[in-house]
Amino acid sequence: FVSGMLPLVGGRIEHAGRVGDEVTPEQAHDLARVCVVNGLAALKKSMGTLDRVRGIVKVEGFVQCSPAFSAVPGVINGASDLLVALFGETGKHARFAVGVASLPMNAPVEVAFVADVSS
Repeated sequence: FVSGMLPLVGGRIEHAGRVGDEVTPEQAHDLARVCVVNGLAALKKSMGTLDRVRGIVKVEGFVQCSPAFSAVPGVINGASDLLVALFGETGKHARFAVGVASLPMNAPVEVAFVADVSS
C-alpha cells in the first residue's frame, strides 16, 4: 500500500491550487504522474527494488478542483497511463478519481496505489 503521494519536486509543489482555477487540467495531469514517480520511489526505498512488483491493483486519485470542474478522471489518467506504460498489462488497475475541496499543502492532486508484490 502506497499512501497518498503529493506532487513534490525538490520539496515543493510546482503548481499549487485548484484545478480549473489556478492550475490547468494539463498541469494537473502531469502532476498526477509526479505523484506516481514519488510513490514508486517510496516503494523502492521500502523494498530495495521495484523488480518484485508484479502489478498494480488499485489507484486512488484525488483532485482539488473548483466546483464546476468535471474532468477529474482525465487528470488522474496521468497516473494511470504512466503505470500502464511502466508495467504493461500488469499495470492495469481498478481506480477511483474524485474531486475534493482541499488537499495538503494546497496540492492540486494526490495519488495512492496498491501494488501486488512478490515475497
